[in-house]
Amino acid sequence: MIKTENTSTNNRREIFGWIVYDWANSVFFTTVVGVLIGEYLTALAQQAVGENGIVLSTGLFDVTAKSMYPYTVGLSVFLQIFFLPILGAIADYSHLKKSFMAFFCFLGAIACGLLFFIDGNLYLLGCFIFLAANLSAGASMVFYNSYLNDITTIDRRDKVSSFGFAAGYVSGALMLFANLMLLKNAESLGLSTNLAVRICLLTAGVWWGVFALVTFALLKRRKPVRDVPRGKNYFSAGIGELRDTFRELFKLKHTLLFLIAYLLYNDGIQTVITTSSTFISQELFVRNNIETDRSVLVVAFLIAQIVGFIGALTFERIARLTSTKYSIMISLVIWSAIVIYAYAFLSTVSEAYIMSGFIGFVLGGSQALSRSLFSQMIPAGRESAFFGIYEISERGTSWIGPVVFGVVAQVTNSYRPAILALIVFFIAGLVILFFTNTKKAIEEAGNDLPARAALKI
Repeated sequence: MIKTENTSTNNRREIFGWIVYDWANSVFFTTVVGVLIGEYLTALAQQAVGENGIVLSTGLFDVTAKSMYPYTVGLSVFLQIFFLPILGAIADYSHLKKSFMAFFCFLGAIACGLLFFIDGNLYLLGCFIFLAANLSAGASMVFYNSYLNDITTIDRRDKVSSFGFAAGYVSGALMLFANLMLLKNAESLGLSTNLAVRICLLTAGVWWGVFALVTFALLKRRKPVRDVPRGKNYFSAGIGELRDTFRELFKLKHTLLFLIAYLLYNDGIQTVITTSSTFISQELFVRNNIETDRSVLVVAFLIAQIVGFIGALTFERIARLTSTKYSIMISLVIWSAIVIYAYAFLSTVSEAYIMSGFIGFVLGGSQALSRSLFSQMIPAGRESAFFGIYEISERGTSWIGPVVFGVVAQVTNSYRPAILALIVFFIAGLVILFFTNTKKAIEEAGNDLPARAALKI
């Protein structure tokens, strides 16, 4: 029988273990999702069917080489809409949060490693394996994010959440630097470029799995706040909990408003991240009949990771000087400027690097502070269920954005209007967030405001 352990909040060892998971799985979101897999699978498909040829006909619509990867990302998140909230709800009734997190972590790491075997005409199989890896990554993040409430008091969450993202940026930068060295020296090492890319995908999976062992050694199991109702099992109780969670969410109007705003603006953020390497490849290289230099893609994301570390800590300071809400709003204004810049001005590699720097600067702050703010709006005992809904648009996951991006790219045969279309997500999210009373949301959930919580320590 699995036993729960003696637990406390603000334990440095446990917080360190929690932060290490950001270090572990960030390489999947940077190396795999952010840089290599989209461009790699798109290139394999284009070699087989042409620049925008049909790779799959469903009878209702066609999937082309340019829309294949965005549709894959969108499908993985569409599945998460049904999958993750149920998992989160079940976790709130059991002491298996840590076990669930470990299962999906290692399933995702293994799937990531299997991408090593994708080559030639196996691009559709590659999409399927990536879909499994992305689903697993999202599932593990549900339980990871919900641990933030378990290990910290409310006044320390901005800081701990920001340090988690910062650790992920350092980790991603180290892995991307190693990727860059391998890709630049592949020919001298006797490796084809495709083989070098596949090795990078494999090492990302290994890194994810190995460092996660530290996390699971230090994170402690928690007793569930709620017991399974008599006559029900974990699954039926979880379904009931999910239903109750949505009922409670609709009662917590300001929490619901924030969640809608977040799902919109973060859908745009994630779509920019997952498609930016493909955008750079197609608009700077393929459109000009030049072979894609994958080292440019790696350098672009390496810049984003380095600047992202600074940005995560900077926006945490901005949140202290203003508020978490207004700090996020500032980041959304910058995100809107980024997609306008990509559409209208980006035409050289140097300009792509500049864009990457701005993406990195706002990425960590907008995500870390959003996670921290939402954690304060959750009623006690329902952390996993609420984060299961939140995770629908967390790191590496977005649904509507990739579909919009893919449709516009397919229709216009260009990624520029596709990336500009994402500005709708940032503006809509910004407007809704502006009208959200975040302080009232925290109080309605039965939690103290961070300043008041700090006075009680």
